Amino acid sequence: MVKVPRPGAIGIFVDTGLSVGGFVDVVLLPEEAKDWPVEGTVTDFELWWADDRRQIRLKPSDARCPHSDFADFVERFRPGWPSDIGRPVHRPEAAP
Repeated sequence: MVKVPRPGAIGIFVDTGLSVGGFVDVVLLPEEAKDWPVEGTVTDFELWWADDRRQIRLKPSDARCPHSDFADFVERFRPGWPSDIGRPVHRPEAAP
């Protein structure tokens, strides 16, 4: 982990070792902030989302993840997951 700006609030920033940074959304982390990885932790992730921004979204491989709101998050942002694994992911359209 590179930066945990507000444990339990927004998510964590990850050094991917690539030319783009990584970010893990709060709903992809354990529900209790005390169970979040601390800065300096080295762990495994899977690529969750990549688009034209200079940042990739990651999903922890840890069995304690994701947050209990994960199903709602998937329904809103990745309703085809996991059937879309290996396919391009498009940004959701803005709500009217």
